[in-house]
Amino acid sequence: MRLRALLPVLAGLVAVSLASACGSSSTPTSSPSPTSNTPATQAPTPTPATPTPTATGALSGTWSGQYSGAYSGSFTLTWQESGSTLSGSIQLSDPAATLSINGTLNGNAIQFGTVGSLEITYSGTVTNNTSMSGNYEVGGATGGSWSASKSS
Repeated sequence: MRLRALLPVLAGLVAVSLASACGSSSTPTSSPSPTSNTPATQAPTPTPATPTPTATGALSGTWSGQYSGAYSGSFTLTWQESGSTLSGSIQLSDPAATLSINGTLNGNAIQFGTVGSLEITYSGTVTNNTSMSGNYEVGGATGGSWSASKSS
């Protein structure tokens, strides 16, 4: 009797084995991957060059310059630079005066001015630590342009 009970189980196992041996393979075949429609990598767009900041202390020394506009003449700047802070004196030819002056340097952008009987403010750009130029205002009104070169 025992054999009769096992017979249906054995018959089921044989049937399953035969079915898997005779059936078609179910192993997936790999198909070639489709070509990518992704555009070719483009070179990055160049960013505009930013001005090179001046070297610390590079503006210290004497600068000779000219100004024109509401006033015209020459000037001599004597700077001491500490980080982004400038201090010193400016000697103007017209109106004739020697005044204390303070300013700031941010990258190659320069601003300086005097306050007193003459309220003059200068703004401009420093180039290669050897020249600078820009515009000046007198008492908040447009004054004119200026330029200077380092003399020592």
